[in-house]
Amino acid sequence: MPKHITRLAAGTFVALSLLTACSGGTGGTAEPPASGNPSSSSPDNSSSNGVPKVPAPLPTEKLLADPCSALGDDANAVGLAPPGKLNDITPRGCDWQSSDPDLKANGVTLAPVPQNKNGLADTYATKSRQAYFEPTQISGYPAVFTAERDSRKNGVCDLVIGVTDQLTVVIVDSLTKGKNLDNPCEPLTKIGTAMINHLKTES
Repeated sequence: MPKHITRLAAGTFVALSLLTACSGGTGGTAEPPASGNPSSSSPDNSSSNGVPKVPAPLPTEKLLADPCSALGDDANAVGLAPPGKLNDITPRGCDWQSSDPDLKANGVTLAPVPQNKNGLADTYATKSRQAYFEPTQISGYPAVFTAERDSRKNGVCDLVIGVTDQLTVVIVDSLTKGKNLDNPCEPLTKIGTAMINHLKTES
């Protein structure tokens, strides 16, 4: 297994383990947010408890069956080399590495989190336990840069996106070099946008 995938999988395992703990556990991500792009910290379409609602549910059947289908060939447009590789982490996700030959050590994991039946509500329920919790919008969909500890200085960032009101997708990157090393959350905005646009084509 490539070294970057080993490193990414280890960090992602912790992140996703926390994400799958609902009301009784830790529903945020394990590695942190950055001041990525918290452009819309208070989406208007919020529920009574302050959790933003998804504007239009995205199709998720293929995503759940094969997390690597979340980007498809569109991975190229965000600097990732297709096809991705399914991992054995729970919840199951897909790993990609950079398409830049000089940045092969950089990787991204994307995973739907079906264990959390309440979507972003399960993430918001653990807000007080997170080191960072920065609501944003990705292509009009509610999302949160969130983490229990801050690993941005180590090139790691987590983003949770609501694709339906019952399902979130977590995207974690792990960077070892390159222009985004000091702001690892910035690439996640582009990857999240690519995922949403790709899922829309399946509706």
